[in-house]
Amino acid sequence: MKYDVLVIGSGPGGYVAAIRASQLGLKTAVVEKESIGGVCLNWGCIPTKSLLKSAQVFEYLKHAEDYGIVIDGEAKADFSKVVERSRNVADGMSKGVQFLFKKNKVEVINGTGKLKSKGVVTVTDADGKTRDVEAAHIILATGARSRELDNLKQDGKKIIGYRKAMTLEKLPESMVVVGSGAIGSEFANFYASMGTKVTLVEFLPNVVPVEDEEVSKQLERSFKKKGMKVLTSSTVEKVDTSGKKCKVSIKTKKGEETVEADIVLSAVGITPNIENIGIEELGIETDKGKVKVDEYYRTNVEGIYAIGDIVAGPALAHVASAEGITCVEKIAGHHPQPVDYGNIPGCTYTSPEVASVGMTEKAAKEAGYTVKVGKFPYTASGKAAAAGAKEGFVKLVFDKKYGELLGAHLIGANVTEMIAELVVARKLETTGEEIIKSVHPHPTMSEAVMEAAAAAYDEVIHI
Repeated sequence: MKYDVLVIGSGPGGYVAAIRASQLGLKTAVVEKESIGGVCLNWGCIPTKSLLKSAQVFEYLKHAEDYGIVIDGEAKADFSKVVERSRNVADGMSKGVQFLFKKNKVEVINGTGKLKSKGVVTVTDADGKTRDVEAAHIILATGARSRELDNLKQDGKKIIGYRKAMTLEKLPESMVVVGSGAIGSEFANFYASMGTKVTLVEFLPNVVPVEDEEVSKQLERSFKKKGMKVLTSSTVEKVDTSGKKCKVSIKTKKGEETVEADIVLSAVGITPNIENIGIEELGIETDKGKVKVDEYYRTNVEGIYAIGDIVAGPALAHVASAEGITCVEKIAGHHPQPVDYGNIPGCTYTSPEVASVGMTEKAAKEAGYTVKVGKFPYTASGKAAAAGAKEGFVKLVFDKKYGELLGAHLIGANVTEMIAELVVARKLETTGEEIIKSVHPHPTMSEAVMEAAAAAYDEVIHI
């Protein structure tokens, strides 16, 4: 079996790379040991958004009277049905990728792939049978898994990772979520909305610590308003699981405290899947647990490439997809632009949502820029008021000298949809004045982008 391109892993990096390679006329196959679509489609991006949508609908029902709607009786959530809907959505998306493979003549080889030698991968199926597959170009896209801390070992029952958090049999009364990055914050938001008593523990001084500090502070206020307990600058020292409930010892700014909870969710990051895929045997170079690659994702071994969570850069689905496309276009002899890692949007699908791109205000100042900062609150947005979603703001950071948009930081309803405008603006080197003069439709949340730019230049109308 010989191919031009063989991809190991069918997540958002692998399946996109495979489809693009086939479009470019390369005979392509994908090796997948589990479900087509990888973690993102089956256990990450897609099913979590389904859970969060159910939580949002539940929140709407609980506050229906705010919108002039009267519901007889109490709105109740059927937790098992919420989980079932999430799984159905994930299954549907996975089937969609399988259809795309057929449409684009990408062959799927079921099993676990391991590099045997340059140009050869050994695939082991579920029954333990092996076969060798040859390819001129082999792309490693094996993704990552939930990171485990020594003092927070996951048992799948009381101490769990994100996969188990999506398929719990019943809604826990109480939960401690360790880590407030996108994964931890989204699950904390979901379970708190469904009625679980949630304690969110973050080692750093702010929740969603990669975000602009003002955004972090706003999200923390929103979480506390939901009834969530938020402990920043805190660490989980140990978890006693011997009793009916977990006893979680937490070292906080004020001293040590013990929190009891049914479940502890560990959301302290991810670990790249680079073990047992033949990297050591072939002498492929790694650095800090990730595969070393150049700007076109070539490793130090000719004909072998790596993309996605196993290489340096943000561990995001859309980044993996962009890397996969760039990699195979280069293989096909095209001249793609390398991925611009300074212009990658990040989104957290909490309520309110968080989205950002580029430098924070603090980072821009530390880099030596003199900045202009514009901020427009959702409280002044007609659309946000009409939607009953007045929490949040849009904050834009400009270089004072040239008007370059250095960073955009949004929190509020629909901001994960709005951020794309600012990614394109930065790609096109759009200035603040140009954003101000680009007429935005009214009434929309996106007007806040124009108004924030205007605020930076002292031209804002509505605040």
